[in-house]
Amino acid sequence: MTAELVRGQNHPLSRHRVEIGVTADTPVLALVSTGDDEGRMPGPEALAHPGTRALPGLEVPGASADRHRFPLDLDAVGAAVHRVRLVLALPRGGPARFGAVPAPHVVVAGADGVEVAAYTVTGLDSETAVVALELYRRQGAWKVRAVGQGYADGLEALLADAGLAGTTATALAAAALGEAPREEDAALQVAVTAAPTAARLLPGEPQAGQTRPGEAQAGDTRPGDAPGPTTIDYAHPRRRRTTTEPPEPAPTADPPGEPGTPPRPVAGDASGWSMEERLYNQVWGMFEDLARTVAAYRGAVDFADSRLDRELDEALSDPRGRLAGPGDAARDAARERRDELVARARAVLDRDLAQLRAESEVVEPALPTAYARWDNPVWHGTDVPHEVPLALRLGDLSLPEAPGLRVPMLMRLPLERGLWIDNGRTGSEAAMTMDTDRLRRLAMDMAVAHAVRLLAVHPGGRYCVHVIDAAGAGAAALAPLVRSGVLAAPPATGAEGVTATLERLTRRVDLVQMAVRAGAPEELPPDVDPADHLLIVHDFPHGFDDRAVTRLRYLADEGPAVGVHLLMVADRDEASAYGPLLDPLWRALMRLSPVPDHHLADPWVHHAWTFEPDLPPQHSAVVDRALERITRARRGARP
Repeated sequence: MTAELVRGQNHPLSRHRVEIGVTADTPVLALVSTGDDEGRMPGPEALAHPGTRALPGLEVPGASADRHRFPLDLDAVGAAVHRVRLVLALPRGGPARFGAVPAPHVVVAGADGVEVAAYTVTGLDSETAVVALELYRRQGAWKVRAVGQGYADGLEALLADAGLAGTTATALAAAALGEAPREEDAALQVAVTAAPTAARLLPGEPQAGQTRPGEAQAGDTRPGDAPGPTTIDYAHPRRRRTTTEPPEPAPTADPPGEPGTPPRPVAGDASGWSMEERLYNQVWGMFEDLARTVAAYRGAVDFADSRLDRELDEALSDPRGRLAGPGDAARDAARERRDELVARARAVLDRDLAQLRAESEVVEPALPTAYARWDNPVWHGTDVPHEVPLALRLGDLSLPEAPGLRVPMLMRLPLERGLWIDNGRTGSEAAMTMDTDRLRRLAMDMAVAHAVRLLAVHPGGRYCVHVIDAAGAGAAALAPLVRSGVLAAPPATGAEGVTATLERLTRRVDLVQMAVRAGAPEELPPDVDPADHLLIVHDFPHGFDDRAVTRLRYLADEGPAVGVHLLMVADRDEASAYGPLLDPLWRALMRLSPVPDHHLADPWVHHAWTFEPDLPPQHSAVVDRALERITRARRGARP
């Protein structure tokens, strides 16, 4: 039975030798691109088009036509290929946009011609190029997903979005469409046609001048806006792999017992040069899969509801539909079709959620300390880290369609953005029901837990924590840090303490920036600590004057690049007296809630994800034991 897909929906492939079919009422070009596990193309050689038709495992048609059919061998595409995308493009001289012609229909069939999945690429308007569907590798098995992502700026924009530089995308698009290159691109055109294998980027790394989907942009929140959804981004734009050693082989899943049976999940079953990086990428894949499968389900329900409304309107517009017998039968039939479609979509969702839950059950216990929940036994170990981890766990993410399934929310290190733990009651339904004092204590407990995590996952002496608690209201929550002696100095109180701490950290930022610009980052005064620094600011803006606020903004903007990071525990409404002056500060920080709240968005379909903070279990000594290890490691690190 053919699976009729809607946009975003996926379907497993039990066969690796398939045929791709395209049917359109106008001539179209059928192209195929290959990419890594994030869909990024390594270079122009990863696109099969009429000028360069063959790639390993496939060969595309040589001209535009209203029907195409060509074979694809997924076993032959190469181990580095994780995504194979079918791209449809309107040739020069044809229709000006896909919206002017009937929707193309694409199918994936077995070598025997039996169709496995089909997708009608609806919803297009001004687009002239579209990623119709993709076949992607997940845990050793292949799936097909209906994509339907169109580009009004054509094939060039599509290729640029897949990771190619602007000039390369321009020349490759011209070659694929059979257009003559511009004079200034002639040399590049030759290079594109005969390009060798290009240097490959790491998964999640942008090319120069590009921005990953989901990265915050200046001005993406208007001044005066209430706290809105913050986009989650697992990538770190400055992270680069420095080792030259070959990657460790990823573990392979057990072969399925029957065709079409999902493989047994394996912890670390993702690309990466170390187990830590593979687990990080696997968590990213789980997050992406959950986002897309829920989006497909919601899209199917919306489609079913809109079709039901349309059919009910048509029944009422027909005079025969107003009669009791025929009218009731037509309406009942329309509702049955709606319920059948929703049930099919729910069955697909339940299948995907079951696989994700099984994967979570094996991944969660295997996570290293920096990624693990506080209740994971790994926190009771005695190992001292020798290097900074890739990322840090901030909490968990979930969606209402998947109760009980939580995906770790990881943030890359070093912190490119500061953190803001919102201890205010506005903007959060959960916070509105809580006592103000309890909410503020939870927010401060969460800040202390993050500080302990950061100290515990850095080598001894490589991380310093400063605290500004102008009114002393956070003394109870800060007691473990003060008692253990891991703070760089006692918490700063009063206006004088605020000024002194900010002056000290501002001076450090200025000196490091000057040393870096002079090309001698190691030539720093002896009193400047080379370790990374975290500043926790509690009860802002108490104790802050205009000069202190200006310095705080400076640290938020300039500090992360030179190892000074900011963690604020504050109520934005309490700082409203400063007006729009502080809007850039709030936009620069990632907002987190100390209680479960749906205020985070993903970079693809912008779900409202529920964020649940990860706090140490009540009456547990895990934080005290972690602080003891940190203290011992620091003693051992002192010369």
